[in-house]
Amino acid sequence: MRWQDLTSTQQVDEIKQTQGYSVIFKHSTRCSVSSMAKRSFEFGWESIPSHTKLYFLDLIAHRDVSNYIAETFHVHHESPQALLIKNGECILDSSHSDISAEEIAAEIEKSL
Repeated sequence: MRWQDLTSTQQVDEIKQTQGYSVIFKHSTRCSVSSMAKRSFEFGWESIPSHTKLYFLDLIAHRDVSNYIAETFHVHHESPQALLIKNGECILDSSHSDISAEEIAAEIEKSL
């Protein structure tokens, strides 16, 4: 699997309009906890169905996009943070050590 860089609010609008599943991973490049959460997520991401789009947001470089995500999906901003989006709605929001590729995969599998 590969990340798609998330760098604009227009991309967030496109995710909001997308049918199916997307994951947004918000990462702080200045935070060791965020780096550990990212590594852990990537270690387990093969469990996520391959049709799921994975978006990576460097929130230090794109704080405006991070704020827009919080507003658009009605979630509190955190870092690190993973959002599972289904048909334009956030159905799972996790942060820090609660971020789990396996939990995201299980949530997707429940509705297949």
